[in-house]
Amino acid sequence: MTELTVDDFDYDLPHELIAQTPIKKRDASRLLVLDHKTGQMQDQHFYDILDQLHAGDAVVMNNSRVLPARLYGVKPDTGGHVEVLLLNNTEGDVWETLVKPAKRIKPGTEIKFGDGELTATVTEELEHGGRMIEFHYDGIFLEVLEKLGETPLPPYIKEKLDDPERYQTVYAKENGSAAAPTAGLHWTKELLQKVEEKGVKLVYLTLHVGLGTFRPVDEKNIEDHKMHSEFYRLDAQSAQTLNDVRANGGRIIATGTTSIRTLETIGSKFDGEIKPDSGWTDIFIKPGYDWKVVDAFITNFHLPKSTLVMLVASFTGRDTILNAYQHAIEEKYRFFSFGDAMFIK
Repeated sequence: MTELTVDDFDYDLPHELIAQTPIKKRDASRLLVLDHKTGQMQDQHFYDILDQLHAGDAVVMNNSRVLPARLYGVKPDTGGHVEVLLLNNTEGDVWETLVKPAKRIKPGTEIKFGDGELTATVTEELEHGGRMIEFHYDGIFLEVLEKLGETPLPPYIKEKLDDPERYQTVYAKENGSAAAPTAGLHWTKELLQKVEEKGVKLVYLTLHVGLGTFRPVDEKNIEDHKMHSEFYRLDAQSAQTLNDVRANGGRIIATGTTSIRTLETIGSKFDGEIKPDSGWTDIFIKPGYDWKVVDAFITNFHLPKSTLVMLVASFTGRDTILNAYQHAIEEKYRFFSFGDAMFIK
């Protein structure tokens, strides 16, 4: 197999197809159904997903909730404005963050947020504008954050979001993500109920999405790209349900690349078996990867040259997915986080 470069995963996307706002009804988004073996495609709507699911299958969803992780503060000594984006809670009240303007934020810098109910001290300088910050406050940090923080949207979305809940899945529960697991944004509670009534198991896991998901691949040869790490957890009950579905011949259908990353991390760790597990994953799924757990999946349309396009291409083949993307462009599907979906089987 010849070495693949980042340019092998490029495609031309008209700017107007980048969805800036969510559509009114979650499950009314469009759905491109792709048979990865034949390359055949069908244009449908997301609520038609019911026709693609069979009794005995399992639909797996990531229940991570996006934190209001963007904070705006000032430096009390100078009055200078500071923007802080929370990435990972490393221990206690210490967080790995991204700050702007990074040049002026050195270790020892104090930052005040709101009326001073939240303050912070920069403890360490990291690369690419990263800083370790220790926060000081009274009460419960998440409650303070809900009051002062703002939900961060991906850099390609320029419109302000009227309802922050539209950047959360309807089953979001475990706080910890810097970005939404966006394939799940199409599900409604009513549609999930119909899925369950059809005899399909609903299974939840957790992977806290980091902003590294938007990081471009800078290396020409994709083998040289270093993936970011994200925390995941699959509990015993979910693992048991998936094993039962598998044993009875049902399919494991992942909602989104975050669910795929979690399931395939566990499959890679335990020689294809599904076991309860938690930890940090930096799995890079790209063409040549041997899929171990996931049989089919729902996903959105991803950025050109991104690791997410590479992940999908490893399942479908590069030419098949780029052909499907070209079809979606010609049919004017909406792309990226608030865009339309694919069902790849």
